[in-house]
Amino acid sequence: MTETIYPSIPNSYILGGVHHVTAITSSAQKIYDFFTNILGLRLAKLTVNQDDYETYHLYFTEEDGKGADMTFFDFKGIPQGKHGINNIERASFRVPSDASLDYWEERFTKAHVPHGKIQEKFGQQTLEFEDFDGQRYQLISDQSNTGAPSKGRSWQLSNVPAEHGITGLGPVFVKVENPEGLRLVLESVFGFRYAGTEGSLSLYEVAQGGNGAALILEEAAQEDVYAYQGYGTIHHLALGTTDPDSLNYWIERINAFRLPNSGLVDRFYFSSEYVRVAPGVLFEIATYTPGIGALEMAKSGLGQVDSYEEALITSGFWIDESKEESGKQLSLPPHLFPGDEATKARTAAALRPLDTSDTMRDRSMDDLWTLERVEQRKAGSPIEALE
Repeated sequence: MTETIYPSIPNSYILGGVHHVTAITSSAQKIYDFFTNILGLRLAKLTVNQDDYETYHLYFTEEDGKGADMTFFDFKGIPQGKHGINNIERASFRVPSDASLDYWEERFTKAHVPHGKIQEKFGQQTLEFEDFDGQRYQLISDQSNTGAPSKGRSWQLSNVPAEHGITGLGPVFVKVENPEGLRLVLESVFGFRYAGTEGSLSLYEVAQGGNGAALILEEAAQEDVYAYQGYGTIHHLALGTTDPDSLNYWIERINAFRLPNSGLVDRFYFSSEYVRVAPGVLFEIATYTPGIGALEMAKSGLGQVDSYEEALITSGFWIDESKEESGKQLSLPPHLFPGDEATKARTAAALRPLDTSDTMRDRSMDDLWTLERVEQRKAGSPIEALE
């Protein structure tokens, strides 16, 4: 792999940072309640796994669907996963300030959410926490961020004060058996640059760097076991690219490096390519614009936007449904679920109760949910059943 054979990445094609993170949950209902009522993020889209109709796919974002895309599968019958070697270990969420971490530490304590203490990593203040599955997350303060500012703003219907709300995704942690091999892939293929080491953690940044454009490689300890996927673990992480044209560049580049990959995949909400970067570690390159099918819908005048130009700057979640209605009920992109395929998907979903009808309810005056309340709610039962 030489610079002559594989030239440097043109400025217009440099990856923008973390696009989304997709994880596995034991319960679609519980993760919906945890994210909306404790973390203060909105459900931007309720759909199914496009390759497995018996699996829900939930997308959570901040207010405008541009900064904090954390998504979940609920694979039927899957066992609990294990963290460890060859795994994407932890996702991060960005909050505005160090004072925000004080707010969240108190909020997690009151909500009985397992969490650590505020600590510094690479010059940034952070706070680690877990959900009911033992899924690992951290909050990271943007107060000392030197990279690109967050593109998002906190969800306006949340009971989290706007000055402390989650605005985007931060660094993602990856632990592999061969960190030198993954380092080479990050630098040579994806254009990341080394930014420092603290203990067992090494920071790599891309584009403008900072909290939204960073990955952290974690060196495995001698006692670490090998990971395996199940609920409570991360399925894949996605890095962002501008549009379908830049995605084509990345497909060609990844093919040139002969990394195992999917080729072009249209997910409607974005277009993407999946690439295996290490054993057990799956990356995705996803467009910031809506996917090919969504853009075609906009061109045809059948979408919820007024023009193709508007579609280019609108979240893909709100091309087939309006922002005000999205997330309330099952959504199936029409070109991916034609005719009988839509019937099969709706039938499968109907057999798996899930109530998200209150996703656009104003929660600003709500009492704080506890983790116990999240765990008590039965799948599909209305909130009133918990009162």
